[in-house]
Order: sequence, then structure tokens, then C-alpha cells
Amino acid sequence: MKEEIIIAGFGGQGVLSMGKILAYSGIMQDQEVSWFPSYGPEMRGGTANVSVILSDERISSPVLNSFDTAIILNQQSLDKFEESVKPGGTLIFDPNGIVKEPSRTDINIYKIEATRLAAEQGQPKIFNMIVLGAFLKAKPIVKIENVKRGLEKSLPERHHHMIPMNIEALELGEKELVTVR
Repeated sequence: MKEEIIIAGFGGQGVLSMGKILAYSGIMQDQEVSWFPSYGPEMRGGTANVSVILSDERISSPVLNSFDTAIILNQQSLDKFEESVKPGGTLIFDPNGIVKEPSRTDINIYKIEATRLAAEQGQPKIFNMIVLGAFLKAKPIVKIENVKRGLEKSLPERHHHMIPMNIEALELGEKELVTVR
């Protein structure tokens, strides 16, 4: 098994931390892992993306030009990465701020209204965990117990009290994922 993933959106949406939690989850599952962030100097509000590779075999390079899965959180990222999804791959997006939805017919497309769901919960910080839960519903490549262990490793100890809320957000994302095609 090898899964090559790009997570892309605005800085401040939890893009990098979502990738980090996913990477730690893979480590907890004894997988080989690559976590390769990319962001501009503006960070919050600017574009940010992270590529994550989870594999049962050694990873030769963290640099990717095409992806099995793209998790897209803004229009600029959709414009940039939609064509980079391998045929038969998966694209998951939050429609908030998306004016031109994905149009490819040779990939699986899913929608998760994470912005709306996080706002309804009164917890905007759980946005990225809702998205991660949706991804794990579409592609269950790591077990939820390993995501919890990944959260424990990636979150500073002062934030460990938020782990149950993050687990609930993962479950909400799994429940609310919508298949587009």
C-alpha cells in the first residue's frame, strides 16, 4: 500500500497540522511516512500545502508531481491541484469559497462542508479534523485509534484536553461526507 496525498488551502486552516496528524497516524501504524510542507512567507491567509506519503515500503522521494488523493480547501488550490490527481484517484473538497467545482470525470470526487459544520458546532478550530474524518471515510488508510495516538504526538500537551473534541470532529466528518461522483 502506498498513498500519495496533497492537502492544500489557506494558511490558518490547519492544512499543515492535518498533514502532520496524518503522518503521525501512519507512524503509529508502522508505515513509512513522508511529510513535506510548502507555504509562502505570509503563512496565515496565504496558500499552504503539504504532501504526505504513507507506505508499507521505503519512500524514495518526498517530492510528488501527481497524487492519489487531493484534499482541497480553497479555489486557488483546486485550480492548481485538480489536474494533478491520478486517474482513478480521489479529490475531497470543502465548497466554502469554491466558485468552480471540480469537473474531472475520471476521479472520485467527494464534498465535505467542514466550514459550515465547524461553525454550527461553534468550534472553528475543528475544521481540519472534520475534513480529516471525511478523508478517512473515503480512504480508510489509517485506523481511528492511530489518529488519536497521532493527535497525542502532534499536539502540545497543553492542548491534550481537546483530543476528545477532535475525535468527535473526525466522526462528524465521516458521517457528513457526500459523494459527488
